[in-house]
Amino acid sequence: MTSRSLLRLAVAGAVATTTALLAVAPADAQQAPRTVPVRLLALNDFHGNLEPPTGSSGRMVDENGATVEAGGAAYIATHMKAHTDANTIAVAQGDLIGATPLISAAYHDEPSVEFLGKLGLKVAAVGNHEFDEGYAELRRIMKGGCHPVDGCSPAGEWKGASYDYVGANVLFKNPSEKSDALAALGSRPAVKKLLSDWGVPALPPVSVKWMNGVPVGFIGLVTQTTPGIVTAEGIKDLKFVDEVKAANVASKVLKLLGVKAQVVLVHEGDQVTPGQSPDACSAVPGAGNRIATQVDPEIDVVLSGHSHQAYLCKVKDPAGQDRLYSQGGSFGRVITQVDLQVDVRTRDVVRSSVVADNHVVTRTVKPDQDISDFVTFWKEKVASVANRPVGRITADISNTARPSGETPLGDLIADAQLAATKTGGNAQIALMNPGGVRAPLTYAGSPAGEGDGVVTYGEAFTVQPFNNLMQVVTLTGAQLKTVLEQQFTGGPNNQAFTKILQPSANLTYTYSTSAAWGSKVSDIRIDGAPATDTQQIRVAANNFLVGGGDAFLAFKDGTDVWSGPLDIDAFVDHLGRNSPIAPPATNRITVTS
Repeated sequence: MTSRSLLRLAVAGAVATTTALLAVAPADAQQAPRTVPVRLLALNDFHGNLEPPTGSSGRMVDENGATVEAGGAAYIATHMKAHTDANTIAVAQGDLIGATPLISAAYHDEPSVEFLGKLGLKVAAVGNHEFDEGYAELRRIMKGGCHPVDGCSPAGEWKGASYDYVGANVLFKNPSEKSDALAALGSRPAVKKLLSDWGVPALPPVSVKWMNGVPVGFIGLVTQTTPGIVTAEGIKDLKFVDEVKAANVASKVLKLLGVKAQVVLVHEGDQVTPGQSPDACSAVPGAGNRIATQVDPEIDVVLSGHSHQAYLCKVKDPAGQDRLYSQGGSFGRVITQVDLQVDVRTRDVVRSSVVADNHVVTRTVKPDQDISDFVTFWKEKVASVANRPVGRITADISNTARPSGETPLGDLIADAQLAATKTGGNAQIALMNPGGVRAPLTYAGSPAGEGDGVVTYGEAFTVQPFNNLMQVVTLTGAQLKTVLEQQFTGGPNNQAFTKILQPSANLTYTYSTSAAWGSKVSDIRIDGAPATDTQQIRVAANNFLVGGGDAFLAFKDGTDVWSGPLDIDAFVDHLGRNSPIAPPATNRITVTS
């Protein structure tokens, strides 16, 4: 078990008010409990890691500064049971599915959603990865039914999620679109008017759960950058609006419903100072902090996700009160526990009572047997595919960025994509988005017994889990330079942070860390020859990038689009044809001051 390190949010005004109310309360009222306890247990960014994640994805710094093995569904279940009491509501902050290992992805993440139901999850915000297969597929996951192409899984017809998905800032673009997302909110005219003035919700904006006789309202939010980080076609009918504005509307809805205890579950967060305790307030203020400090003072707690970090912070709300702002890492390695008291008369959270702790999901406890059996069932169903050897490597191939931003594995994937698109697409170079490289390749053999250096299909799929389509477009040399400039912050596309595309071996260039945006990239060469502004260049990339994903909007100016194999197929084929593969040198990008 983790040691308990507490974050207390002390608010002197709340304590003073409590004292005053008790002083004037009649004797019989003094005998009744004035507050009732509520406990929240939260997960974020699980990404379908039913099996214990490997490599750096399966390690976590604990409260003592030690790096420990963490995560895995059976261990999550054990830790959840240890911290669950009669006052507990389990919640989540998005990206529970999407970008998942093969054990979950092979069945469109139904196994992961079923596991989370078994865990007792009650409410989850949508994350951007919940939209990886589009809005229609998310609706199927929520409501039930077999997949329209692949049919039913080995478990039979899908019954739908047993928990509520919420997303207050996900609206239909068409104001005449019909929505069933309001049904749970009843027929109060004031609520209907407020929401009709706001827009047509594509998802329920809030969920209300009762605990110990008081209602607790949960507001779901997803990063408003979602359209830039998922495939455009699947969300073409949706818009993702400002998180703060949506939260404030949802807060007013809850207030109209008589719900004063309010919690935001937001799939947006901040980066941290590395190596800190998960209980430290190590978050560097950014997009998550903006939301946590600006949403309505009625909101008592902000639980975040998306950035895959662990922190416990107190921030000031717009009324100057302290408010909890936290996140619990990723891949099921941390459970965030929040204990609070709700005043039974005001039905509001007593802010001074809020106590939080990030528990690392260690693997030193006994795994839950029922969940172990559940994971084994799905592992066996996918084993024949997952354990098939597809290639060999001579050493670990990392997805950790070098100073230039290149990663050995990212470069290898770009090489694979170029090889797969030369014939048919006439590709000359390839570029890979770094966020699509989801895990390292490790040399050591797995428990499946394939042996050291052997790469299985399941391991390759964990690296490339999106099933993106490989495409080739024609860009001019000037347009290619714009694409490369769009890697850096400061441009017109409002890049949130620098994202270095992984280049194929025959593409080299230099960038300056100090030059102004638009002048950072120079000396672009293809097969050693300088690229000219008017040169026509066939560029391979996945359909996410070609559609302008990750703010690389210049890709959308490409012409003569050709579509080829899936990215995972290109990667697997390259591994098979070139084994054994050594980690490539990360010398394709030169950095100057």
